[in-house]
Amino acid sequence: MRLGYFTMPLHPLERVVTETLQEDRDAIILADRLGFHDAFVGEHLTDIAENVTSSMIFLATLIGDTKQIKLGTGTSNLSHSHPTLIASHAAMFDHLAKGRFILGISPGALASDAEALGILNEDRNKMFAEAIDVILAIWERKPPYDIDFPDNRFKVTTRTTQRPEIGRGELMKPYQSPRPEIVGTVVAPGSRGVELMGQRDFHPMSANFLLDHWLPSHWTNYAAGKTAVEQPTDRDQWRIARTVFVADDDATARRYGKDDANSPYRYYYRQMLTKMMLSKRHVIFKRHADEDDSALTLERVLDDLVLCGTVDQVVDQVLALNELTGGFGELVYAGMDQVDPALSRRSMQLMAEQVMPRVNAALKAGNRAPATQARAA
Repeated sequence: MRLGYFTMPLHPLERVVTETLQEDRDAIILADRLGFHDAFVGEHLTDIAENVTSSMIFLATLIGDTKQIKLGTGTSNLSHSHPTLIASHAAMFDHLAKGRFILGISPGALASDAEALGILNEDRNKMFAEAIDVILAIWERKPPYDIDFPDNRFKVTTRTTQRPEIGRGELMKPYQSPRPEIVGTVVAPGSRGVELMGQRDFHPMSANFLLDHWLPSHWTNYAAGKTAVEQPTDRDQWRIARTVFVADDDATARRYGKDDANSPYRYYYRQMLTKMMLSKRHVIFKRHADEDDSALTLERVLDDLVLCGTVDQVVDQVLALNELTGGFGELVYAGMDQVDPALSRRSMQLMAEQVMPRVNAALKAGNRAPATQARAA
């Protein structure tokens, strides 16, 4: 099981943007030094708690300061830009990073972003589907492209203005052949979009703010998509993001991970619970779809969604998650605001140097269940 990193990021409103941007950069530089496989960064335009407005620009600042970690947009919001821009910028990034690039994609879910861009009343899921078709066609075709798909608003050609002898009219291809890995974040329980991802050989990442029991539906639908196009399934392609805090002792883990009024985990889920309630997507926090909204307290959400404890405890929690889901390829560690930088960095260190080696040793030995469960048996 690989270890990845994902941050939206999400910071208290009173913090200085210059400082939080540097903090988020430092976290990924640390992840690189600790051997994390990849790092994904989200983007929003109109949320000052989430300080990255362009994941590609932010990640480009990390190319020279990291050595082996892959850098992934988490995500590029495809309804926000013409697909020619996304295809060209992603291709250039791939060259700058010499292949250490993953294109994470989504429609763009934040309503205030859509309003600011004048597309609030547009079908952003349809725009997303149209855009990805065009991006792939740009990477697959040669000039003049002549991309004109039925029922697709995006038309791309350079036929009238191309001058091949001087290089005019040709769009850049990615460094990786035939294209970078494409990852889609999956949030909704029972998402049908993940089935389409399976059909197109995109790879799913299940969101960290989705309750564990909804996760198997993502793999079921992804596998159905693979089967529909007669392609084999590979659980190694499935990423699951989780909110994790590891400490040297249980009291610190509980305090910083859940209980303290200043816990960044408490702040994160207070924000997420409020945002999901506003957008009517709070079913992700429910133990069953028709559960009353009154059950969704912050305390319960924290207990349900934060993997928290000592190394031993978190090893058991990861193995339990693996057992519940039937197995997956990468645990993606969700980055928080660093209220206490030393504790935040120590958690990442313990996760990389102690938790994951023990998890993988257990999996290699054929023990998919938690160590406590195995001992009881």
